[in-house]
Amino acid sequence: MSLDADKQHWADRQERGSFWLMKLTAFAAKVLGRRLLTPVLYGIVLYFFIFGRSARQAAWQYQQRLAEWSARPELRPTRRRVFGQFMAFADSLLDKLDVWNGKLSIEQIEIVDTALLRNHLRDARGQMLVGAHLGNLEMCRALAELGEKVTMNVLVHTKHAEQFNRLLGEAGATHLRLIQVSELDPAVMLQLSERLERGEWLAIAGDRVPLHGGRSVTVDFMGHPAAFPQGPWLMAGLLKCPVNLLMCLKHEGRYRVTLEPFAEAVVWKRSEREQVIAHWAGRYAERLAQFCLQGPQQWFNFYPFWKTDDDAHS
Repeated sequence: MSLDADKQHWADRQERGSFWLMKLTAFAAKVLGRRLLTPVLYGIVLYFFIFGRSARQAAWQYQQRLAEWSARPELRPTRRRVFGQFMAFADSLLDKLDVWNGKLSIEQIEIVDTALLRNHLRDARGQMLVGAHLGNLEMCRALAELGEKVTMNVLVHTKHAEQFNRLLGEAGATHLRLIQVSELDPAVMLQLSERLERGEWLAIAGDRVPLHGGRSVTVDFMGHPAAFPQGPWLMAGLLKCPVNLLMCLKHEGRYRVTLEPFAEAVVWKRSEREQVIAHWAGRYAERLAQFCLQGPQQWFNFYPFWKTDDDAHS
């Protein structure tokens, strides 16, 4: 394998595999059911653990950073702990299928919402939710479909957004839509603004830098510099909408969704834009690290996130 291929960007890898994996998994879930699908999926994840050297290194590095940053030596990586992170990912895929197939009710989810943000889901103008690849982001659908019946637009970088939407439609997700956002051009911003004005909400992950032309900002994450996308904070400033965090973790077999206000407004003067965006990205990275501590094996990052990988091991 060439060096360029080994360093292939996460989004490029996901472009090829995610849609077909989800389509195949959705089909298998209908045919086999969760009980029979579980050992099959575990086998697939075990294969990737054994042969996915880069993914193992990334998980090892993350666990080491988290242990050092938090001063909790019990979180230091071992082969067993790294394997546990892969298996937690397999479990999250199975739980995702339950959401897709309508087998998860809102009563099975603990929603931590001290600021009562759910009361604003039906406001005249929508807001933005920024999540992470932590736990199970499919809980967006649980909020949209099972809770307040609000339309949730999930912004993604994949070119397969329309195919995913067809899959969602087949699964009965009428209040959830994926929108491909490669660049924040005027047409995209107008579309998003119109959706907000209709009372729809926007959801985006704040911990992935897009593949092509994605603007990023380097901030501290667990004591080391890491690139985070500017997109969520640029959008919030241009659309003039409040930003809230949506984090989801699994505790003792039950999902806990945390909703919390994050930024009432992201405002900048022309000369201050870079500093303002760096400020909010840095605050987000700090909050993400705190949530990672609550579920150390549930941040599903399997590519080199930090600029160096000196302490990554196979």
